[in-house]
Amino acid sequence: MPENEYWLPLFPLNTVLFPGGILPLKVFETRYIDMVRDCMKREMPFGVVLIKSGQEIGNAAEPEEVGCMAHITDWDAPQLGVLLLRTEGGTRFRILETRVHKDQHLEGRVQILGHGGPSILTKEQESCANTLKLVIHDINVKGRAEIGDEFESPFTENLRLDDAGWVANRWCEILPIPLKARQKLLEVDDAQTRLTIIQQYLQQHEII
Repeated sequence: MPENEYWLPLFPLNTVLFPGGILPLKVFETRYIDMVRDCMKREMPFGVVLIKSGQEIGNAAEPEEVGCMAHITDWDAPQLGVLLLRTEGGTRFRILETRVHKDQHLEGRVQILGHGGPSILTKEQESCANTLKLVIHDINVKGRAEIGDEFESPFTENLRLDDAGWVANRWCEILPIPLKARQKLLEVDDAQTRLTIIQQYLQQHEII
């Protein structure tokens, strides 16, 4: 296979993971516990993909074409048959073909989609970053007030507010938009274009 293509274990979910995003997961199905353990043993990520048709539980669901790598950053096994994961979104990928194993876990031959590295905010986009900083602060303050010391921020400690792609991705996670709309935003290759779409939404809804 070409250098930027390989087989990747897939986790179809009713969520969209973006690069740099934090996704906590509770894994209890045997097929996914085995998959996750294998990923940890091999120190490799798995792919998170939005379900196009089907369900999270049971037979393998049909995934959308574009997904995001999920890197395991922390894990716990509070009881037998349950894994609690904290994952962080990595590189986007496109599924070229899939195969379903006997235990109904899904693998995809994927093509890695380049992100072009950090994209500097334009002057016009600075309001998106400034408002995002306030929103993240508010979410963290409220979370700590409600949950206390056990609160885990849904954001990384390092806020890359000067990176157009990072800012766009965090807005994609926060805004109350349909999953299909999030998926379409994930599929946008250019970070500046994604943030321009987000900026228009924020202006239309008088958020900025």
